[in-house]
Amino acid sequence: MDDDGSVKTGDNKHLNNLDIHNNTNNSNNYTVDGDKEDGEATEKQALSKRQRKKLLKQQKWEEERELRKQKRKDRKHQRRLQRQSDRQENEGEDHRARKRPRREATPSTLRLVVDCSFDNLMLTKDVHKLHKQIQRCYAENRRATRPVQFYLTSLGGQLKQSMDEKDKGWINWKDINIKLEHYSEVVAKDDVVYLTSDSPNVLTELDPKKAYVIGGLVDHNHHKGITLERAQKLGICHAQLPLGSFVQMNSRKVLAVNHVFEIILAYVEKGSWQEAFFSVLPPRKGAKAVSGDPGDGDGDEKEQPEEQSDTDAPQPIDK
Repeated sequence: MDDDGSVKTGDNKHLNNLDIHNNTNNSNNYTVDGDKEDGEATEKQALSKRQRKKLLKQQKWEEERELRKQKRKDRKHQRRLQRQSDRQENEGEDHRARKRPRREATPSTLRLVVDCSFDNLMLTKDVHKLHKQIQRCYAENRRATRPVQFYLTSLGGQLKQSMDEKDKGWINWKDINIKLEHYSEVVAKDDVVYLTSDSPNVLTELDPKKAYVIGGLVDHNHHKGITLERAQKLGICHAQLPLGSFVQMNSRKVLAVNHVFEIILAYVEKGSWQEAFFSVLPPRKGAKAVSGDPGDGDGDEKEQPEEQSDTDAPQPIDK
């Protein structure tokens, strides 16, 4: 600046250049911001109304994912609690139903013996089947109105091991005589009648003073006739149930341990062989009543291969 207060020409040019530069930068900033806003507006305009709704719906779906997961867990938990409640209620009803007739039970003097001396002749899977059949016999006798005197003899080997592993409560069973000895050491020889479908003798009635032996064997006919052979060797009386006199069957007359046991229980209660057979025999055997006089049946109908069922677990016990 001169002494008279005027600005030098060079300085004026410098100030003017700074103003121009600042104005240019501001213009550029406005341009960038404007382009950004225009881009967002263009993007919004590019999505249709339906697409925007779909996008919002997807976002909401993702946000509520955990909530839905928790609701599914809650519903599953409620269903599990309901099933447990229903099962407990049904078990309570079954328990009361079993206990009711038990109070009115009148025990029979007739003895039923399951001979378990065939342990070494069975495969492990067949021993497990025999175990289940014995469980069924015990349960049916406990709820019967005329329970028999139940004996389990020659218990040992694979069968005892299966019972120890799968049903430890068997040691607390009531109203049953469990013996390690052979039945010939438990029951007097003159009182024994061995039940076998191979016997030529046919029962017409049961003697309440006798002990009827059922062979505890599941072998699928690999040892046919062995129970009759052992009874004859010991000089013991033997007989078969009068099945052929009352029933025509599509399969062989060989029955499972529990079926023979239940038939005798039913006969003791009803006093009728026909009622006993038809109340116990499984439908798969196609049992039909013998036409004509039941006393004329000789049980010599043609035998067919027996069907096997894991549910009924049949086995050749009256051989």
